[in-house]
Amino acid sequence: MVSFDLNPKHTALINVDMQNRFVEGYPISAPDGLAVLERINTVAAACRKAGILVVHTSHVFRPDGANLGRLAEFDPPVKSGILNKGSEAAGLHKKLVVDERDVLLDKPRFGAFYGTDLELILRTREIDTVIISGIASNVCCDTTAREASVRDFRVLFLSDGTATHGIGDLSASELHHATCATIGLLFAQVLTVDEVIAKIERGTKAETG
Repeated sequence: MVSFDLNPKHTALINVDMQNRFVEGYPISAPDGLAVLERINTVAAACRKAGILVVHTSHVFRPDGANLGRLAEFDPPVKSGILNKGSEAAGLHKKLVVDERDVLLDKPRFGAFYGTDLELILRTREIDTVIISGIASNVCCDTTAREASVRDFRVLFLSDGTATHGIGDLSASELHHATCATIGLLFAQVLTVDEVIAKIERGTKAETG
């Protein structure tokens, strides 16, 4: 398995869509959304301590729904405005820790790079490595990891800092493990939160000598 080095000065945490609809209380919320949220808060705190940029994305649409496009055909609640900017479901979960130094990024589609200025933010800060956390592991986290990889960013994907919900006969666990296996094969190094925090600490020590 590939193993990427981590230099805190050139690393960012991209925390994907920890919004109410995906964390708890909705049909497509991840069953372990709150547990994952706690682990994300832990890794985000370690990132801030090391000087790593933390970016929180939100999958939202214009208040009038003008940029829904074909997504409305696949997700009827989206057509009703459930993820329109300003709705309760679209808001970041109240238990997610957001620091004043963090970047908040709205995105109109699954990946965090499409239709946003994320790449400009990262390149401006000379970031070449990204850590992916959030929900859903097999949709927006997966898409963001692939988008980052094809842009030649090194990608670290958190196996226990991402989560999803079940689809049909497939459980959330089955989908999540399949996603991590695929991502780990070709697009990213897959690590636990504890493993990436240890990598951050090693990178900080190497940087300070």
